[in-house]
Amino acid sequence: MSTAQAPLPNILKWANDKTGEFKRQVSTFRDAIVDEPGAQFPPEAGRYHLYVSLACPWAHRTLVVRALKGLEDIISVDVVHWHLQANSWPFKDGYKDSLYGADYIKDIYLKAQPDYAGRFTVPVLWDKKTQTIVNNESSEIIRMLNTAFDKLVPEKAGLNFYPENLRGEIDAVNEWVYDTINNGVYKSGFATTQQAYENHVHPLFKSLDRVEEILSKSNYLVGNTLTEADIRLWTTIIRFDPVYHGHFKCNIKSIEKDYPNILKHARRIYQLPKVAETVDMYHIKHHYYASHLQINPTGIVPAGAGPNLAAPKVV
Repeated sequence: MSTAQAPLPNILKWANDKTGEFKRQVSTFRDAIVDEPGAQFPPEAGRYHLYVSLACPWAHRTLVVRALKGLEDIISVDVVHWHLQANSWPFKDGYKDSLYGADYIKDIYLKAQPDYAGRFTVPVLWDKKTQTIVNNESSEIIRMLNTAFDKLVPEKAGLNFYPENLRGEIDAVNEWVYDTINNGVYKSGFATTQQAYENHVHPLFKSLDRVEEILSKSNYLVGNTLTEADIRLWTTIIRFDPVYHGHFKCNIKSIEKDYPNILKHARRIYQLPKVAETVDMYHIKHHYYASHLQINPTGIVPAGAGPNLAAPKVV
């Protein structure tokens, strides 16, 4: 009996064939919505549309900021199906593209740029007026949502997740949290050599220890106030125990058992108004375990869903 494995589809080929190291694609569409005279993409109610996956931590950031900033009636959203396929994220089984009836997120990319040859990622911030992609980089999209639409939701204008007086500290925290935690779980999980895995799993837990220490003295990562640094960390943390601990072999410690301050921080954010509505653990678990067949060939989805974030209540 042959033990040779069938070649992976291109969408699952994320690690370097020689080193086994995972390298994330740099986002391609980098325009911005700005509230300035003559702007190519000015803030307008009903003009912009988000394409997201409820499974994806990067897309999840945009949903959290959209909810907290009260932009639900300003920016519309379509959700892709959780099962990532060879043709990219699909629209199926009730998950539809309400604008064009596309079958895959790939179709949206090619509508914007017919010769596009990169990965078809989410989130996508779409302009209905010019029918193109404004931006597909989550870190930039959340900053647009943070302030660009404030005149349209004046009651939320004072809520700023990237305040000018804290930007230096926020940027510094974002840098190491992104590299070693947000992306660190992927660099560990998608590694295809032992050395590549070892290169990243230990720095990941060193950084989680660092976060735990910060949160032992403060409710939030920077300035003891909720900032984008917390939101960017949080979408990784809520996926950690149910997915990354087992699926990505990040099992030196767990959030529930070993990081009480990180767990309290996760509960604090989850319990903010409208945030829990952005979390779909079914999508999260089924996407990772059933889509990444190079890691989990049987596609079996574990029963556990991680710690209860709704209780106890965090004051």
